[in-house]
Amino acid sequence: MMDQSSVSGRASPDAAAPQAARWERALLEKAVLAAVREQRAARRWKIFFRLLFLVIIGLTAWYWVAFSNDKVLARGAHAALVILDGEIAADQQANADSLNTALKAAFSDHDTVGIILKINSPGGSPVQAGMVNNEIRRLRAKYPNKPVYAVAEDLCASGAYYIAVAADKIFVNQASLVGSIGVRSDNFGFTGLMNKLGIERRLLTAGQNKALNDPFLPWDEARRQYLQTLLDQIHAQFIDAVRQGRGARLKESPEIFSGLIWTGQQSVELGLADGFGDAHYVAREILKTEEMIDYSIQENLFERVSKKMGLMARAFLARTFGLTERLQFSFK
Repeated sequence: MMDQSSVSGRASPDAAAPQAARWERALLEKAVLAAVREQRAARRWKIFFRLLFLVIIGLTAWYWVAFSNDKVLARGAHAALVILDGEIAADQQANADSLNTALKAAFSDHDTVGIILKINSPGGSPVQAGMVNNEIRRLRAKYPNKPVYAVAEDLCASGAYYIAVAADKIFVNQASLVGSIGVRSDNFGFTGLMNKLGIERRLLTAGQNKALNDPFLPWDEARRQYLQTLLDQIHAQFIDAVRQGRGARLKESPEIFSGLIWTGQQSVELGLADGFGDAHYVAREILKTEEMIDYSIQENLFERVSKKMGLMARAFLARTFGLTERLQFSFK
């Protein structure tokens, strides 16, 4: 006879069935929930990629409208405009790379009948100005049938004039300020003030002339003469460029190359410029076209901010490691 306790300890089929059903239901619920979560994630990613695609399309359209210039849509003969505005320097909008890129694009366009270089600048780096001067002369030789006219607005001085003389002709306003054919290097001396305040200058250099123009060291006549020799040499290069560009039109006198600045009216009388007129006058009356297309390279906000941050970082590192160079010449 079977023991009663063993019978009562064994699970009956009726009791096991609900447990199996609950386990299957829980497993099914987990599978369904996992599938739902997967579908939701897939929908989120799909929405994300759709939005990203729309943003890219929007940015592309915005960039096309904001930064593409009219030459893309231009058809037929036109005057190519290149703008030189502000200080000429590697870290400014008016730098040799941007100006030369714009000039090459303007010359190479088969619909361009001539180039107008519109200038409003006090000058700047001799190197940057020289690079643009050389490029204009090279392009003029390569495209002899496409004249270049420089047009001065308020200011076409020093390094800006160095660039302008590479053009076929220079046009000015009667009240424009033109010329300033000279070179400068400026600094300050603090040695007297440092002595009064009891400040000691601690400077280490490898090379006896490394601190050639340091404002915290006493002025040295031999070094001053050396710097003056450099200035005179760069000034001679400037004079040669003016003579080469202006030729027999220039009415030379000792004052012409003294660094004086002249009004537009005086500049025409002295042969520094050829006549009066703005960019529209040159396009309409000289190049015989009403169409004028701007080829200037314009940096967007992101490029300007990135460049500024890079320059700030470079200056910080230079100051930190004592690598700052203080010697700088300028055409302005």
